[in-house]
This record gives sequence, structure tokens and C-alpha cells, in this order.
Amino acid sequence: MAFPGNRPNAEIDCDELDRRLAAGEVNLLDVREEWEYRRGHVAGAQLIPVNSLPLRLAELPTDKPLMIICEHGNRSLVATHFLRVKGFPDAASVRGGTAGWIRSGRPVTKE
Repeated sequence: MAFPGNRPNAEIDCDELDRRLAAGEVNLLDVREEWEYRRGHVAGAQLIPVNSLPLRLAELPTDKPLMIICEHGNRSLVATHFLRVKGFPDAASVRGGTAGWIRSGRPVTKE
């Protein structure tokens, strides 16, 4: 899914996310609902549900590119488009989302 005006590389896969997190190159934003996040999330992900994002932009870190994750990749694409318009040009959606992360055998943190 592409949005008009999006720069290339609006999506990354779980392998790239894993590499970039390990290198400390990116921040991770989880845009699912709190109950989904508690069920299992990528370690270090900041939770801001997609519907709350417009009111909570000031909470987002700006020191590194922001990677956006949800359950499967749909909400994160919407959030990525929104964030790029709002001044986060390097934001990227994680293709496959948390479900893809889990399918790849990577761990999640549960609360």
C-alpha cells in the first residue's frame, strides 16, 4: 500500500527492524491498543495507540528514525503516513507487524 507523496522505504521488514534495533539506530513505536501491547510486544517499543497519536506527538522521540509497528502492518502504514506528514520524514512501517515478528521466532515481552 502506498500513499501519495511518500518517500521510498516507507516499510521495512522484521529482519531489518531486528538489525536496526540491535545497532541502536531506531526508536520503535507500537500503535496497537494497550490490551494488544500487553499480550506481547517487541522489547523497547513505546506504546501510543494509533487513535491517540495526533494528541501525543510531543511524546515521540526525535533523536533517531521512528519505526512503527502494529499487529499485521495496516495500522502502522496509516500511522507512518500521518507521521511523515507531521514532520517525521524517516518514519517507516514494519511489514508483517508484531505477528510477523513472532512468526519469525523472535521474542516478545508480555505484561
